[in-house]
Amino acid sequence: MTVFLANILLGLAWMALTGSFSVGGLFTGLCFGLCVLWIGRQDQNSADYRRKLLAIAGFVIFFLRELVIANLRVAHDVLTPRHHMTPGIVAVPLDLESDPQITLLATLITLTPGTLSLSVSDDRRTLYVHAMYVDDPADLVREIKNGFERRVMEVFR
Repeated sequence: MTVFLANILLGLAWMALTGSFSVGGLFTGLCFGLCVLWIGRQDQNSADYRRKLLAIAGFVIFFLRELVIANLRVAHDVLTPRHHMTPGIVAVPLDLESDPQITLLATLITLTPGTLSLSVSDDRRTLYVHAMYVDDPADLVREIKNGFERRVMEVFR
């Protein structure tokens, strides 16, 4: 199957899954299809391809779990009379090397309720994160490094 045909099929599958049968839905599907094909372009029919697919699936599951937990924590804090917030800013040392990796990490942190990526140092070795719940800064840094950063590295490996 050619890459073009595969991309068309992925675009149509996207439209069917989202129920958006429009030019915009097809365009979005083609963009996502192109990204999927780009990720798997070099590793097709190999153990690396399967490993990458498993890493992406594990990453998505991990992120969704973290998203639900963070939403519940923030909702609980909003709905209870006593606030449990201990806000703070932490510096997370980065092991990631490329701009897309750092951007993905910063975006995922920002998408998770209760945390916000503020800035990356000029040398791209430190990410500054604001969090609503910083009981122990070292624990938050460890959670980010062992959770999000490790999984981003697995996806890009």
